[in-house]
Formats: sequence, C-alpha cells, structure tokens
Amino acid sequence: MSESTDDLTPITVITGFLGAGKTTLVNYILKEQREWKICVLENEFGQVAIDDGLVAESLDAPEDLITMDNGCVCCSVRGDLVRTLGQLTSRRKDFDAIILETTGLADPAPIVYTVQTNPKISDNYRIDSIICLADCKHIEAHLDEKKPDGSVNEALQQVAFADKILLNKIDLVSKEEKEALEARLRTINKFATVIETERSRAPLDKILGLNSFNMESILSYDPNFFDDEEEKKIHNLELVQSVGIAFEGNLHAQWFNMFMMDLLRERAADLYRTKGLLSFHGQGDTKFVFQGVHEQINFGPSQKPWKEGEKRVNKFVFIGRNLDRKELTRGLMECLYKEDEKKA
Repeated sequence: MSESTDDLTPITVITGFLGAGKTTLVNYILKEQREWKICVLENEFGQVAIDDGLVAESLDAPEDLITMDNGCVCCSVRGDLVRTLGQLTSRRKDFDAIILETTGLADPAPIVYTVQTNPKISDNYRIDSIICLADCKHIEAHLDEKKPDGSVNEALQQVAFADKILLNKIDLVSKEEKEALEARLRTINKFATVIETERSRAPLDKILGLNSFNMESILSYDPNFFDDEEEKKIHNLELVQSVGIAFEGNLHAQWFNMFMMDLLRERAADLYRTKGLLSFHGQGDTKFVFQGVHEQINFGPSQKPWKEGEKRVNKFVFIGRNLDRKELTRGLMECLYKEDEKKA
C-alpha cells in the first residue's frame, strides 16, 4: 500500500431496511450538520432516492456530483463502484469521509473485497466501519421474518456484519421494549456498539473516522465478551449469533493455519465476521491479529507487541449461523503448541 492508513480516505458502509431512517440520516448529513465534509454515494439498488430531486435521475458519474451548501456532496453509483471511487480519487482529500448507502444489500462482503483487493482503490481508500441502521419499532419483525428456504433473512445479516448499530426511533418504543431489543441485538452480535438515536440525528463523531473495521479493533473489546458464563444462562434461539473464545498459550502456526483453512472451506458462507488476536510459538513478542468477512481474511502483526510479563491470551470472535461454541473451542485449543510434541 503506497499510503499510510491515516492518509487513506475512510469509507463507511451503511446498511438497513427501507424505513429505518437512512434517507433522514443522509439528508441530515447533507443539509443540516456543518462539522463534517462528507461525500455520500447512493448505490444502484436503492429503491428510494436520497431525496426527491436531490439526486437527479440522470446522474451516472461523479462528474455530476451535487455539492451542498455545507460542502458535502452527493452522487449515485450506477454500476461500477471501482469506477466511481476512481473518479473521486483526485478530490478525495476534500472530504473527511465517504458514506456508501446500501439499501437492499444484506452482505457487504463484495464491497469490502473490492476496496481491499483492488490496488487503485486500496491505495486511496479504506473501509472505516459497517453501520447498521435499525428501526426500533419494526426491526423485530424483520429479524423474525422466515425465509422460505430456511436461509438467514437480510435483517439478521445486517446486524451480524455491523461494527456499530444505530438504534433509531427510540422515542417510539417504551424503555422495556428498547432494553429487550438491545439484549436481542447483543445475542446476535455482541461485539457491535449500539448507539441510540431519534430521527436519525446520529452523533457523527461516534460513527465516522474511528477505524472500527480494522484488525486491531479486537484489542479494545471488553474482556467479558469472551466469557461464556452469560451464554450458559441463555438458551440462544437465534439463527445468527456471536461467539467469543479466549484461552492462554502459544499456537502452532501450521496447525492453526490448517484449522482455519478447513473451517473456511466448509463454513465460509455461514461465517459473516471473524476476528482474532494470536500468540504463536517461535514468534517472540510479535502479537498477531486477523479479521475476515466470509473467506476473505486479512492477517498480520499487530501494531503493538506483547508486553513483558503479559499473559499470552488468544482471543477469537465468530459471528455467523449455526455456530457450535464447544466445537470451535476444541478445534482452536488443539492448535496450541505442546512442548513435548516438537513435530512439524
């Protein structure tokens, strides 16, 4: 990568159902707030324009960007995201952030893959976070929706992929309803930060420019996330859930790689998000981190090494469907390096 991460323009992907408040959020960003200069990209599968007349039907290229009074700009992506971002490259330093609005998209993996693997894009942009905008009043109905083939519905996927969940319209539900909903969202994805909003007035400093979609983010997770005591008390009936696993020791690099290869080969479609913090035998103080979306895994050394005397606790996050915590824990612990087994 030719530029440091700090110099890359952050892209925030926003998912959520029609009616969740994305239109209101985007209009707030474009018309009301004055602190951020943001480029809003509205994608081709949105069924509703950002605002009547705001994005003209004829828009098909970033040359036709509409510039708002507050310095923000807006355009439609019709077809090729790479082309759109490529044409924005010369102007990207004008913006604090880019927001990609993705109505109708349950799985952001193609966007993540494009940004991370296309050199023209990865040299200029990075995924900053994936935000799910959820409507307090109606999200439960979407989560409960049964798909005819038994597959995971879009709402579950959107919650599962998110780094942050904007819980909107909290003024339309009771305190008890809101708390019950937040508890359910934590069951599906306990690693996402839930931010409460009314009328989509999101605190932008809590959702933009935080680099929450990065390999290092696992370092800031609450240690309690990896404690299974809570999970023992709750009989989890959700089709999609999150599992945190932690144990001490050094991993055998080859055995761990084989375990992950087998897991991804067999279960990639079911694994929405994975993250890990690892200590390998023979690697000194180097702390390793990884994160993945389906089978796309980024892996490398952490910016901070293991401190002297620090416990070598490996941590893993899995978010997906039909996850067996015991099976995953057993498989991972079998990757521990054993001093008395110095075989390759």
